[in-house]
Amino acid sequence: MADEQSLADASAAAQEWLELIGRGDADESYQRAARLFKSAVSLEQWRGSLAAAQAPLGRPLSRSLKSSQYAEELPGAPDGKYYVIEYDTSFEKKRSGTETVVPMLDEDGVWRVSGYFVR
Repeated sequence: MADEQSLADASAAAQEWLELIGRGDADESYQRAARLFKSAVSLEQWRGSLAAAQAPLGRPLSRSLKSSQYAEELPGAPDGKYYVIEYDTSFEKKRSGTETVVPMLDEDGVWRVSGYFVR
């Protein structure tokens, strides 16, 4: 069930993780990702995917919260506790984009990012 504390914890996990990828730190962002994320993507794949996603955009310059939605079911993911958090983001090479970060409550009770998309 969603509550203010879980949203705060999930948002903090998302923001810390976005800071890591904003610096291009693929290795640390991978280590801090949810078990689900790591079971779907190897570290090498993540390094390549992150570099490919960031190349046309450049580094993020600013980011503001657009929306957050709690879910217990997401397409292609096991049932669990998730937040789908969207940010309006301005990048070096793209003025306006949307980053979607999906923190989940991991098996050890800690919120970690299980998905990331940018458009």
